[in-house]
Amino acid sequence: CSEGDIMWGRTILFVSLLSSTQGIFKYPWHASCKIKWEIPETCQAFKTKIVNQMNAWQGDSLCPSTSNSCPQLPCGQNCLYEFKESSENYIYGTHQTPVARYTDDLTFQLTDNGSGGCSVAAKSNSQTWYAVLDYGTNYCNLRNLVDGAGLSATAGFSEETRNSVCTQYTSRDCNRF
Repeated sequence: CSEGDIMWGRTILFVSLLSSTQGIFKYPWHASCKIKWEIPETCQAFKTKIVNQMNAWQGDSLCPSTSNSCPQLPCGQNCLYEFKESSENYIYGTHQTPVARYTDDLTFQLTDNGSGGCSVAAKSNSQTWYAVLDYGTNYCNLRNLVDGAGLSATAGFSEETRNSVCTQYTSRDCNRF
């Protein structure tokens, strides 16, 4: 066997092991979350509300502290959002976790659904390269914004995500994270 054959064999073995463990490990390899939403409002209305919500939750003055009902931080994360930029069909911002100040990138891709509403592909992705598990924080980064903006309470709102594309989705607690 040549060195090239050995290297090729190791590569095939590595790829095989990696793909087989994805079936065992039920989350994305990096702390992140992808969500698809159907919004019963125009994309422009969605964009305005999300940008306004990011701006309303900017800075750390709204970050909660401990209380009898929440004796250990974090006790909510409706703070430390920052709107960065947008275009006609795109929004980009960030969110920092209140305790450790980890930063997550937030993106929203907007598409007119043809019936007066908006299809949104939202993603939250940890900037911390070694982040794997996140207690559902990346999900909550996105969901807290649509809840705060009142979009999730409108008739016709729908959401699609799952553990395989959203880290710890089924164990999330957006009252804390």
